[in-house]
Amino acid sequence: MTGRFVTFEGIDGAGKSSHIEALAQWLRARGHEVLVTREPGGTPLAERLREVVLGEPMDTLTELLLVFAARRDHLAGQILPALSRGATVLCDRFTDATFAYQGAGRGFDTSRIEVLEQWVQEGRQPDLTLWFDLPAPVAAARRGAARAPDRFESEDEAFFARVHEGYEARARSHPGRFVRIDAAGAPDVVWQQVVSAAAARRWW
Repeated sequence: MTGRFVTFEGIDGAGKSSHIEALAQWLRARGHEVLVTREPGGTPLAERLREVVLGEPMDTLTELLLVFAARRDHLAGQILPALSRGATVLCDRFTDATFAYQGAGRGFDTSRIEVLEQWVQEGRQPDLTLWFDLPAPVAAARRGAARAPDRFESEDEAFFARVHEGYEARARSHPGRFVRIDAAGAPDVVWQQVVSAAAARRWW
């Protein structure tokens, strides 16, 4: 019995996190077991690594290795067991974020990210990725009104423009699983896109 793995992606401030729980409730109302989780994070060890990644200065390779270490523990401890028992996993970010942030944003060699991806994930990819697409200046305004910034959120607009380009590249490379969500609209309009994308898969 295999569940479905759905990831929510987008630059900081795109609003994806506010819709993940709504989709979980929509699925639970239809009788499905749902695990809502996040990256970096999702297990006690991965959450501790998250604190380090978001709060401590480090070079990009160190950052990348910590992200993948957290991901491996998350996969082994939460995601794969949930999928094997038939649950739906909704994850706030996964490896597409690594290609966008460390690859496009930080300028790290994506071929090296691909090696880590294959090693850590052993071929496991999301079944569906909802990409919350929002221009970097709009996302910056939303972030500024929401909370004190972490190490990533403190980056300048040029960084987030590169991250956005990284997501665009991932969407072009994986059109079968990416669905673009126009995140610029009102929350109810964005939600309708989310539920339409989920319902169109006819998995539930």
